[in-house]
This record gives sequence, structure tokens and C-alpha cells, in this order.
Amino acid sequence: MAVIVNLEEERERARKSALEALQRLVGDDLKAVNTLIIQHMQSPVALIPQLAGHIIAAGGKRLRPMLTLAAARLCGYRGERHTGLAAAVEFIHTATLLHDDVVDESALRRGLATANAVWGNKPSVLVGDFLFSRAFQLMVADGSLKVLEILSGASAVIAEGEVLQLVTSNDTATSEQAYLEVIRCKTAALFAAACQVGAVVADRPKIEEEALASYGLNLGIAFQLIDDMLDYSARQAELGKTVGDDFRDGKITLPVVLAFRRGDMGERDFWRRTLEEQTQKDGDLEHAIELMERHGALKDTIARASHYGSIARDALGIFADGPEKRTLLEVIDFCIERAF
Repeated sequence: MAVIVNLEEERERARKSALEALQRLVGDDLKAVNTLIIQHMQSPVALIPQLAGHIIAAGGKRLRPMLTLAAARLCGYRGERHTGLAAAVEFIHTATLLHDDVVDESALRRGLATANAVWGNKPSVLVGDFLFSRAFQLMVADGSLKVLEILSGASAVIAEGEVLQLVTSNDTATSEQAYLEVIRCKTAALFAAACQVGAVVADRPKIEEEALASYGLNLGIAFQLIDDMLDYSARQAELGKTVGDDFRDGKITLPVVLAFRRGDMGERDFWRRTLEEQTQKDGDLEHAIELMERHGALKDTIARASHYGSIARDALGIFADGPEKRTLLEVIDFCIERAF
């Protein structure tokens, strides 16, 4: 008797399995991180924990702090410093989300009202600054200048990425290289730093530090490439997220760059009208997706992500096989399999 296998269900199980394996690996440490996050977002100014709690409670998978915890375990670390640094990583990430939503004038994040939609732009920016400050307090408490150098450097690069994205926003002349520089700064730099500090707290050789930084950097690039592809994918709707937010905001992401470069003059005029002039009408998003599919822009964005995923995979080659390495390798598959 033939057995019918639902490929979509199999992929969904594989995605959940990879993330659950990471959560199991760092479970006890992650509980400690969450306790630190709650402790350090408190303030006698009531609006601060209220607003911070809103975005943290609505937060995602804690992927970045879990990477710090897993990297430290991979390097044989058995102390407690990594939990404080993982909390710092999450505060940096959350602060950038608050600032991002203000810059992008976003009303929703993961299906919920953004902090700026509820409380306004000024409180969101200021609480974002508060969370950055908390992150730096945690770094200073750790006492390592090397850790401070890595995480503060990543924070500066993230800010540069934000400004660079403003420069390239709504500009259809943006090159693939310029786009990659934006996501390297905005997303991948924190992934890299989150992984690298795992080796630093374990006092591992420079080659292992660099390997984990490379793993994180390339994982972060692959992660953002898939995110940008999903914004034009039916898969996004299946995940309960809005399709086309980047299009409506006029963001220049890789699917747009590829479709623009491969299109004819009429198609390029369409992209200029909708993204540069921000003159959009009913049916434009559907036409944009159709153009991307016609020119293979979505498929090739996934292929680019797979390429960076392979680099991340190779970076872990110097580490001994074990549950930590296997789980970090599965995280690469999780990031890319979200596309399917």
C-alpha cells in the first residue's frame, strides 16, 4: 500500500524540531536569561516596564540569546557569565526593534500593535534607549573588555545599518552589494557578536572565536534573506503575518533588486512608481509578486540564503561533533526552511 506523505507537514515538523532542539539544549540557561530580562527591564518610571514588557512579551523565539548560550556550551563553558551576556544581546535586539518600528512607522509586529502605535514614537525611542543602557550595564557587570568591545561594536554597526537603510530606502538603483551591506549591519552583526562572545567567555582560541563569528554572520544574512523573501510569499500569510509590508514601505530588498535588474523598461517604471514615488494602487502588490516569480527573484533569494547557510555550516567544521554542534547546524536548516 502506498503511503502518502504531506511534504508541508513534514517541513513544518522539521522546522519545529530544530527550534525545539535548541530550546532543549539551552533550556535551563534560557530560564535564567528570562529572569534577568524581567529584572533589568524594571524601573520606578512605570511606563518603562510597561512598554518594554509589551514588546518583550510579544517577542519572538529568543533566537539570538539562545545562540549565545549554545555557542558557549559548544566551547565547553559551564559558568554563568553567558546568561548575562545573552540577556544583553536580547536587550540590544529589542531596542533596535523599538527604534525600527518608529523609523518604519509600523503599526503591527507579529500581528500585535507596535509600542509606537500604542504609546507613540517618543516613548518608544526613549524606552529603546533605556534597553540599550541596560544592555551596556550587563556588559560592564561581566567585566570583560573583549566582550564589551564585541557587543558595543555590534551596536554601532546596527546603528550604521539603520542609517544606510534610510539612504537606500525607495531607491531602485540600489545594488545587491548595497543591500547585502544593509543586512550585514542591521541583522547579521548581532548574530555574529552573539555567537562570538560564547567563545570569549569560554576563553577559547582566536580561531574558534572567528569561526563562531563567521557562523553567526552568515546565519544572520541567510535569516534576513529569507525574511525579505517571505514578505512576498504566500508562506508569510500561512504564518499569520502580513504579506507586502516591505512593498508598502518602499523598502528595497533583494527580491526587488533582482526583479528590477531583470525587468524591461515598463517593469522598471512600475517599480519606480510603486517604490520610489510611493504611488500604489489596488493590484500593485500582486503584480509585484508576479514579476518576482516571472524573473525568478524569490527562488534566487532562497538560493542566496542557502549559499550563506553553507558558509555558516562550514564555519562549524573545526568543532568536535556533539549535540551542541548538531543543534547549531540544525538552526541553519530552520532559518532557511522557513521559506517552504
